Amino acid sequence: MRSNQKPIAVSMGEPAGIGPDLALIAWANRKALGLPPFYIRGDEALLQERAQKMGLNARLRLVAQDEAVATFTKALPVVQTGPALLDQPGVEAPETAASVVAAIEGCVDDIKSGHACALVTSPINKAALYRTGFAFPGHTEYLGSLAEMHWPGEPAKPVMMIAGPELMVVPVTIHIPIRDVPTSLTTELIVETAEITARDLKTRFGYTSPRLAICGLNPHAGENGSMGTEDRDIIEPAISRLRAMGIEATGPHPADTLFHPPARQHYDCVLGMYHDQVLIPAKTIGFDESVNVTLGLPFVRTSPDHGTAYNLAGTGTARVDSFAASLRMADVLANPERF
Repeated sequence: MRSNQKPIAVSMGEPAGIGPDLALIAWANRKALGLPPFYIRGDEALLQERAQKMGLNARLRLVAQDEAVATFTKALPVVQTGPALLDQPGVEAPETAASVVAAIEGCVDDIKSGHACALVTSPINKAALYRTGFAFPGHTEYLGSLAEMHWPGEPAKPVMMIAGPELMVVPVTIHIPIRDVPTSLTTELIVETAEITARDLKTRFGYTSPRLAICGLNPHAGENGSMGTEDRDIIEPAISRLRAMGIEATGPHPADTLFHPPARQHYDCVLGMYHDQVLIPAKTIGFDESVNVTLGLPFVRTSPDHGTAYNLAGTGTARVDSFAASLRMADVLANPERF
């Protein structure tokens, strides 16, 4: 470890889900998984009890953020956030919502103050948070709000990317009903999303000239307007504008012929018009290895590409692949000079 190395901040996520399990299992297997130093914001007592339930020999230690790197080789560093919680795997408890949000906020504070280099968020139960007044569709939108608060004057337009070993995708619209997609799509939104994607592919992922494949909205990308006009009237003008800006963008492509192996050789990232259009192929191709990356923020955020998995919480059987990949990718994106 480098003397000036900063740790990654991990938010514990939904306490009744597998977020605690993942951090504990990952730390216990840190050498085999090749993980960078990280600490978790959450409840130390709950984590201790969860480790016991899983029969996991994992040492924990309460630390200040600047002690995390030195502690990591000996124990899982924990920054206590919120009150003590009962460990009830698989049992949703509304009273834990404030702790879930506080952990996310605390991690962002740590990055802003220089104590952490990046954020990895563990899965949350959005519906449970909504019932307690959480006003954001998901992590992505909430982090955009926190970025505007902590980095005033800096652009903060969060863009959701799912990045796997074989496929990277970005949905232009994210957590909205399908019925709202056609009226939410605009040429400006597509251009802005593609511009942020191309920029971050260059500055964070190291692509010299990123190739973007833009999906159509309708079957067969609209068949020249015979199956819907959005492809012709909204998406094609966006692609023309992107090309005029020097961004290598092609399309609109029919989504049903864009994800097989030969097609994937012709682009670096796909922009889809709605969530499931691109997340279904991304998760089908690389479910356990894919990482959720938020582009367009003044800090690095990644997340495992799955949910809370209540049924696995506390059993010790949750797969840690995506969580481990999130940690490794966060380390690369936050420290590009080392890779």
